[in-house]
Amino acid sequence: MTTLTEIAANRSFGGWHKRFRHQSAVLGCEMVFAVYLPPAAERGPVPVLWWLSGLTCTDENFMQKAGAHRVAAELGIAIICPDTSPRGSDYPGEHDSYDFGSGAGFYVNATAAPWSASYRMYDYVTQELPALVAEHLPVSQCQSISGHSMGGHGALVCALRAPEHYTSVSAFAPITNPTQCAWGQKALAGYLGDDPGSWNAWDSCELIRGGAKVAGILVDQGDADNFLHDGQLRPEALAAVCEAQGIPLTLRMQPGYDHSYFFIASFIEDHLRYHASFLCP
Repeated sequence: MTTLTEIAANRSFGGWHKRFRHQSAVLGCEMVFAVYLPPAAERGPVPVLWWLSGLTCTDENFMQKAGAHRVAAELGIAIICPDTSPRGSDYPGEHDSYDFGSGAGFYVNATAAPWSASYRMYDYVTQELPALVAEHLPVSQCQSISGHSMGGHGALVCALRAPEHYTSVSAFAPITNPTQCAWGQKALAGYLGDDPGSWNAWDSCELIRGGAKVAGILVDQGDADNFLHDGQLRPEALAAVCEAQGIPLTLRMQPGYDHSYFFIASFIEDHLRYHASFLCP
């Protein structure tokens, strides 16, 4: 049995925001994650929304900035926020840039040395951490997934690769087509090696093109997002492949919004209610 050590607890909208530390066998290091437990969790297991954060973030960004607790409390949904990479590996170059290594695990299972020894964030967020949470916390097996930027990429990939795990998926400004943008190419080459053919298994557009299915996708994208205009996000590629493969996509372009948590806080209630329609019928 893996031990959870509670390191913080804050009362919030009648529920609890808590942070836990544990030793990860998958990543080979100590990890921290956060959970918001709504008041309903005191009466029995509640459904879960997994939130995957973006580059440079930890579990704290979403919990402190998104303003999600009030609606999650009302709906009776727990929110779980993993970290964005292993911590403490200290490989050469791991901390040299914001978009690779520490804080930038890209939710893949690395196959290239030395990263393959610990950078297995996909297995961590889809297998190890859910099993640990189910063992220790009052959550049900009814689960959905969402995320922002790199975490939006992660949410889409997790849902497409393991649709049986999630009742619904959404994203804010996701990196939809990482094999075709600078962020993704840097990360995928570093974690997986120089063969671009191996990258497609971690690209939501390529997964859909290859036949992966989900019942539907909700995406919000700010039209003033500088990373949209830099070509890092490519929502048009996701729209095209979803249309070609018959996957319902609601892509909402939000006028004037950028890539920040002001954007997420403005529309997180919509996403929580969207997931509640699947999680809480």
